[in-house]
Amino acid sequence: MVPTTRAAVVMAVGAVPAALWPRASTLWLWIGLVVLACVVDTVLAASPKQVRPERSVPGSVRLGEPTSSTLTLTNTGARRLRAVVRDAWPPSAGAEHNRHRVRIPPGERRRVRTPLRPTRRGDRPADLVTIRSVGPLGMAARQRSLPAPATLRVLPPFRSRRHLPSRLARLREIDGRAAVLIRGQGTEFDSLREYVIGDDVRAIDWRASARRADVVVRTWRPERDRRVLVVLDVARLSAARLGDAPRLDAQIEAALLLAALATRAGDRVDLVAVDSEVRARVTGESGPRLMSALARALAPLEPSLVELNTTKVTQVVRDTLSQRALVVLASALEPSAVSSGLLQSAATIAQDHTVVLASASDPEVEELRQDRSTADAVYDAAAAERGALERDAIAVRLRRRGVEVVQADPDDLAPALADMYLELKAAGRL
Repeated sequence: MVPTTRAAVVMAVGAVPAALWPRASTLWLWIGLVVLACVVDTVLAASPKQVRPERSVPGSVRLGEPTSSTLTLTNTGARRLRAVVRDAWPPSAGAEHNRHRVRIPPGERRRVRTPLRPTRRGDRPADLVTIRSVGPLGMAARQRSLPAPATLRVLPPFRSRRHLPSRLARLREIDGRAAVLIRGQGTEFDSLREYVIGDDVRAIDWRASARRADVVVRTWRPERDRRVLVVLDVARLSAARLGDAPRLDAQIEAALLLAALATRAGDRVDLVAVDSEVRARVTGESGPRLMSALARALAPLEPSLVELNTTKVTQVVRDTLSQRALVVLASALEPSAVSSGLLQSAATIAQDHTVVLASASDPEVEELRQDRSTADAVYDAAAAERGALERDAIAVRLRRRGVEVVQADPDDLAPALADMYLELKAAGRL
């Protein structure tokens, strides 16, 4: 039995007869009447056990976008249900106005909707449905929490897609399909055209020039159907907070933008998420199915507090790729990378493939480097400067071993990696 606010008000009204007849018996009589009314009201209330709740949620929603949970309540009892229903969700699901008043006659059903706006990526399981059935007097209620399983999958937001149109325009220029007539560089023959001043003389096709009695040059375009493998580091360094989100979120955004761009370029994209074991894998998908598969696979990923198994990374690349490809290692460029073996692993992979290490840097470190306001700030700036120098030294060592390095703030990592992909495409290195 759960007393309601009305029961408390009625109990307070008892102060009037207690003041008119100031006796203990008057007070106890009033309390007894109120308790009796609550008991009778509880007995007359419809049983929450005879309510069958069912939840319905969309299969998935992108982080930050609004959606709703539909709760269907079926009254299987013989009494009319007057109730307050709480549609409970974890705080990260962003449930708003999740308490609903319903009146359901026997044998009928009602639907209520709870607005949701998720604040975290991943699977958000629903909690219990709590039904507080109020009696006809409104003095007391019967309450019970019932299961209604449902899980809302929150996909990565893919905010970096705003950079896609500009990169696609540059890709069209590289492929020679843009309105601007330029010589597309690459390794795959495209067409012949007349020589103009400024063309590389090495591109002159002498046989075709002899047949046409005019100087013509070959134009090239980057090869299509190349392989791109994205390896996501989901070990402990990916859990570092960069601003309001972990490093892993910036790596996911970079992977999504690169996959969208490479797919438009006609390349095949695979993805593997690794810490000490393989946590997610997307292979063999193409076109629109690829982005959907990536979003579903990346949504539930969370950083794990273990060291990255670099031997596993090398083995995964060897098992996945049988020909030269672009391998993108989305990890952290930290001094510990030397001791963890990431440097050696990247150098080993670079012997057979084109390797790019994409690392999201902490924007607060740059602020610390610039602050000289106090003595403590000077020491913090010195530590931040030393860390930056160590990272630069590691980047130099990686480049000497044939590994391209992309470092940028979390918001800039995705477009920076896309630009690196386009540079490699234009240089014919894919």
